[in-house]
Amino acid sequence: MKWSVSLQAQGDRVLELAEVVELADAVAPMGGIASGMGTMAYGAQLRIEAGSADEALSLAVLAFESAVAQADLPVWPITHTEVVGEDEELLDDA
Repeated sequence: MKWSVSLQAQGDRVLELAEVVELADAVAPMGGIASGMGTMAYGAQLRIEAGSADEALSLAVLAFESAVAQADLPVWPITHTEVVGEDEELLDDA
């Protein structure tokens, strides 16, 4: 099943456009989009293939962390997640 997983990490400084563009480039192969320019948080929405919402979230966190490293962003704690299945029902919100 396909899942749309949104993740957001908050930090201690405002992000620049170039940083968000780097994150967008890093998540693009996963059908992802990035956000955060001009805010003290960065985020991404990823499309994940998994058997359950929990599995989708676990895979998305790993992919997000990898994309953050690839984009050379500061490692900030993930403060918000959402997992939505193909039927568009909200399945998880942490």
